[in-house]
Amino acid sequence: MWIFRRRTFAVWEALFVLIVIAAAASVLAKVPKGLQPQASTNPGEIIGSVYFRAEKPKPQPVDMSSDPACAALGEESVYAWDSEINENGTLPNAFVYVKSGSGNLSASTPHNSIVLTQQGCLYEPHVLGVMTGQPIQVVTLDPTTHNVHFMPKVNRDWNVTQEPGSASVIHVFTQPEVMIPVHCNIHPWMKAYVGVVSNPYYAVTDKQGNFVIKNVPPGDYAVDVWTADFGTQEQHVTARTGESSPVNFTMERVKSSE
Repeated sequence: MWIFRRRTFAVWEALFVLIVIAAAASVLAKVPKGLQPQASTNPGEIIGSVYFRAEKPKPQPVDMSSDPACAALGEESVYAWDSEINENGTLPNAFVYVKSGSGNLSASTPHNSIVLTQQGCLYEPHVLGVMTGQPIQVVTLDPTTHNVHFMPKVNRDWNVTQEPGSASVIHVFTQPEVMIPVHCNIHPWMKAYVGVVSNPYYAVTDKQGNFVIKNVPPGDYAVDVWTADFGTQEQHVTARTGESSPVNFTMERVKSSE
């Protein structure tokens, strides 16, 4: 009898273990895959700031009096953005991009357009990036005529006149080029710059001088910065999966006039 009871207990014990295992498997099967432990596959990012460590240039006021329509658009003084420096000693409108590296930089061309707007007789944004083959859409919101003139050295020259209320125009650059100046042949103070690159890993610094280049594949990279009035610089950084890799730039001179 004792032997029978012991064997019966062992059978029930084994059955209980099997039930527990089955229940645990059932619960795990209902958990979304994204919540289950797994190796990180998130790409990394490159973050940093662009500093200016020299005598701060005097802001250059913009005179719009040659076109009364432009002069009437704003009451506040407007200053040239090329030499703008943030209050914290950093630079806005610096174009930062991954120039080369060991990681896989190939990417399909986006279909969405990058918009360049003429508003207040100024170009907004002042600095922008676009991939080769990606459309640039030029929009005018001003009550005066503009002539948009892209002035590349590698790509084909292009300019178009836009009357007030006219439809937007589209243009595509086929070759990488950093940077392409944009002017208005009617209003000489209007300037913008387009960085045409072969990969999507670029950014423009903000009002705090910061930038973030997202979704960078792991690898060792040469990262360049371009500024309108303070020159260019190159740094090297290693991007790692799921990490923010810092790299900073310090500009120490005002670029001489060409």
